[in-house]
Amino acid sequence: MTITSTAQQATDLGYLLHKNPANLHTLELPFGKAHVFYSCATSERTTACLVVDVNPVELVRGARQLEDYVNDRPYAASSYLTVALGRVFGTALAGNCAKRPELVGTRLPLEITVEVVRSRGGPDVLKRLFEPLGYVVAATGLTLDEQFPDWGESPYCRLQLRASVTVHDALSHLYVLLPVLDGQKHYYIAGAEVDKLMRHGEGWLQGHPERRLIVQRYLKRRASLVDEAFARLQDDGVEDDSGEQPAAVERELERPMTLHTQRISLVAARLRELGAASVVDLGCGEGRLLRRLLADRGFVRIVGMDVSHRALEVASSRLRLNRMAERERKRILLIQGSLLYRDRRLSGFDGAALVEVIEHLDPPRLAAMERVVFDFARPRHVVVTTPNREYNVLFAGLAEGRLRHPDHRFEWTRAEFAAWARAVAGRFGYQVSFEDVGPADEQHGAPSRMAVFSLSSGGAA
Repeated sequence: MTITSTAQQATDLGYLLHKNPANLHTLELPFGKAHVFYSCATSERTTACLVVDVNPVELVRGARQLEDYVNDRPYAASSYLTVALGRVFGTALAGNCAKRPELVGTRLPLEITVEVVRSRGGPDVLKRLFEPLGYVVAATGLTLDEQFPDWGESPYCRLQLRASVTVHDALSHLYVLLPVLDGQKHYYIAGAEVDKLMRHGEGWLQGHPERRLIVQRYLKRRASLVDEAFARLQDDGVEDDSGEQPAAVERELERPMTLHTQRISLVAARLRELGAASVVDLGCGEGRLLRRLLADRGFVRIVGMDVSHRALEVASSRLRLNRMAERERKRILLIQGSLLYRDRRLSGFDGAALVEVIEHLDPPRLAAMERVVFDFARPRHVVVTTPNREYNVLFAGLAEGRLRHPDHRFEWTRAEFAAWARAVAGRFGYQVSFEDVGPADEQHGAPSRMAVFSLSSGGAA
């Protein structure tokens, strides 16, 4: 498989994949080896190649191996390639990039080629799966033998994809859909596969027109697992009892730039750089930032707080806390609470995050939140993100004068947010800096802004 970037600075692909273009990278796997190298690495065009060298002899040597000695596993993309994808590009697949976090949510012009993939249903299935995700698909059926055309077509295709997409999303699409095409996973299918499907399908699977086909094939039509997956997909769409699903509207509005992914990645990266080993996510919602923090062993104590009991239930379900290993379970705690009342449980943290939270508070209540967070809880660092109102005119689906979310009490301009943040920092002994979240427009700025507060040298935590 090859991934090619033709972006203005194409070598940024190396940062996103966490693989230096100057080196050959080899990883030992239970079924063979995976190699990553770059066939081209210039500022105009960079191509990363993933080659999985499956050893069919090793597959049948173990007493419990059921693989046939002769098979297509060394030659065609399969679940072996998917496992290698997760192991070799795991950091990119998780949406992390410590050195260049701003790249995670950046759409790049990508070209992806999978030389041989077994496609049940032929080229048409490839188009049905990838075109709704925004790809231009070229799928070429392969003959069984070019010297004997009478033998007919094979079940194999050469797949080429082109799109302006983030590397994180592209890898997530491949991670889920390659096993869907193949249908012959080499490992046992259990409940953990539902978790992986939900995790890597987040943001796109629920709205995919072929989601039923994807879920059934990915889980090998195991009825109990398929039912669980559909129940969780349906639950993802229920935001409140009114059925209006306002949060879903906001996500749909911002989806073209995968702004949510970039927000979460940027906040987690900043907290990591600040050395925050203990973090409280204030207004954690359904646990998306919590999931990212859990994936990084540098965060040893994680607390998620939300005023909504329902949101905490969904977060617990999505994080699979009831199935989590005891050692991991000790790292995280979910609590119900309000940002408007002093709470001893919020004291003693290195870092706190308020990701798209403050705009849900009535302006007269901001002062109470400021005292709770910056005076009473007083973490060493506080990261706050909020929408930039100036950018709203660039959203095609947003009427003039409307806010992005029906529950937003306000949306600030960049100057208004900066004025508020500097006043808070001065009042409580913090220093503050600002960053863009998402692609910046020359006139209107970025879609969101982030303020990073750190206690001044003379301040006491």
